[in-house]
Order: sequence, then structure tokens, then C-alpha cells
Amino acid sequence: MTHLLSVDDLERDQVEALLATARAAEPIARRHKVCRVLEGAVLGNLFFEASTRTRMSFAAAFCRLGGAVCDTTGFTFSSMAKGESIADTSRVISGYCDALVVRHPEQGAVAEFARATHVPVVNGGDGPGEHPSQALLDLYTIEDEFARLGKHVDGAHIAMVGDLRHGRTVHSLIKLLAQRSRMRFTLIAPPGLEMPPAICDRVAANGHLIETRRVLRQGLHDADLVYATRIQRERMSGEMREGYTPDFRVDRAFVDTHCGVSTVLMHPLPRDSSPGANDLSTDLDGDPRLAIFRQTDNGVAVRMAIFATLLGVESLLQRGLRDAPWRHPHRIGPMDADFHALSPG
Repeated sequence: MTHLLSVDDLERDQVEALLATARAAEPIARRHKVCRVLEGAVLGNLFFEASTRTRMSFAAAFCRLGGAVCDTTGFTFSSMAKGESIADTSRVISGYCDALVVRHPEQGAVAEFARATHVPVVNGGDGPGEHPSQALLDLYTIEDEFARLGKHVDGAHIAMVGDLRHGRTVHSLIKLLAQRSRMRFTLIAPPGLEMPPAICDRVAANGHLIETRRVLRQGLHDADLVYATRIQRERMSGEMREGYTPDFRVDRAFVDTHCGVSTVLMHPLPRDSSPGANDLSTDLDGDPRLAIFRQTDNGVAVRMAIFATLLGVESLLQRGLRDAPWRHPHRIGPMDADFHALSPG
């Protein structure tokens, strides 16, 4: 790997190697061990679009490997506001940093950053394009959740709900899941917000079953996973927003009525938690089927694996480990499920 710009860059064996490295990094990510393999290295976190989780997750991952992080957020405080090109910005920052993470509102812009440098570049989200690190952490979470339930990813029924046209997380995830065998996808979106046809055609060409719907409230009792996405208001017109009705709210009543007792619930976050929002509801908080916080926690280990692989130190993660001396909680959140513990066992 030179860069990580798209899941299209990854063969299945590379994906499996990355996830295996993430499992090796998990004791570090879960605060049991301290690792310094990237001591002296500097990450440039270049976010030209709003972010909390992704930006801090990448920064935490790099720091937990012993590196340091330099951040910039938005166009206002960037030299690009003065007319500097992407190529010039990339080349200049590459002179300061050993790796770059870039989020940009324009699809293809992160690839332009990568063309201007030999320093590894990770796509932190490019408009409605892709979000490969999110797809990797999602797959890592799915494998964990399914293993706990005695299920396998191959042959699973995956339902994706919401704004599937602009949701870059689902674009990357469905392509990554299409590397598996005998998958069944139910894609549920309002008119005008459907999954791009090119992606559907590609997945179907791999022999997987795809069903498209415009109505959420139908039976999903045999769905192994419901992956909800928020409405991408920043990328759509008023006409598109009108189709996003309360019928697309994934709440406890819907889940209890239309899903199975072992259906896993995921969301890339942020979710819209404002009153009346048509998103994944907060009334599901505390339900063990809700995996969203296990999902975000897993992002640190997966992003550690990405950095370790891009910088060629993945084989060194197990060397020189020492116990973390600080105290940390047994569970991070008061509503975390019993099986989501930071302590061994």
C-alpha cells in the first residue's frame, strides 16, 4: 500500500491482513498496552470539511503508536483560501509530515493530494465519494458482532437504510462486503436518494442479491444487520429532503416490530439526535443490538493498522509493548453492553 484512497485499492487478502493487524493493535487501542513504533513521526490531519469522530480517531490512532499530530480544519485557515492549489498544499505539507489524512468536500480531491506526494495519504472522506477507513472499521465491527452471535459475514443479509446516494460510508462498505460470497443486500431509500446504479450493478455482477425499496417499514426479521445513515443535508436540494419522511426513522418501535432479536444496528455517526429527526433514534441507547459505540471504539485499532501498514511497521506492533500505567474505566459509557468491556475477560 502506498496510499488508501478507495476500497477499490484493496484485494480481499489485503483487507484481511489489515484487520488482522487491527486485532494485534487492539490491546494498545483498548489502553492495556503502550506502543511507540511511530515515535518521532508526524501526521498531518487536513480536514477541509467538518468532522469530530474521524479527525480525532485518526489523531488518537497515530498518538497511540507514539506519533505526533498537526491539525488544520476548514478552508478559512488554510492557504487554499488564498488560491493555493491542492498540489502545492500537498507538496508543502508533505515536507513537514510523514503521513497525511485528508477530508475534502469534493469527490476526487483526496486523490489529487496523493498524486502530488510520495508521503502516504489516507482518504478521510471525499464528498459523496468514499470513506475507506470507515468501511474497514465497519467490517471489523461486523465481524466482531457476528462472531459474538455465532454468525458469519459470508451469506449475510445486510440492510442499508437512508440517504444511500450521498452517503460515502455505504458506498465504500457495500463494495467491501461484495468481496465476500453469497451476500444479500436490501437497499432502502426515498426516491432520488437511492444507491448509485453503477455501484449496484458492480455488486450484482459479483453474484450478490440486491433488493431495492422505497419503504422502510416492512419486515426485516431475517436481516443480520441494519446499517442506517443520516440525511446528508449539505449535499442535497429541498426536493430531495422532502422525501425523507418520518417513515425512515429507525427507532425502538420499528426495531422491535420489524427486526430480529439478533439484528445488529450500526450507523457511521453523527446521527441527528434532535427531536423529530428521521434518523437512528436515541431511544435505542442501551439496547445490546446497538453497536454504534463499539463501532466508533473499533475505529482506533483499525486506523492504527492503516498507519502501521502504510509506514511499514505492522510487524513491530508486538515488540517493546509495556503495560499502560494509567487507570481507565471498565466500560467507557454507562449504557455500554456487558460484553463491551475494556478490561480483559
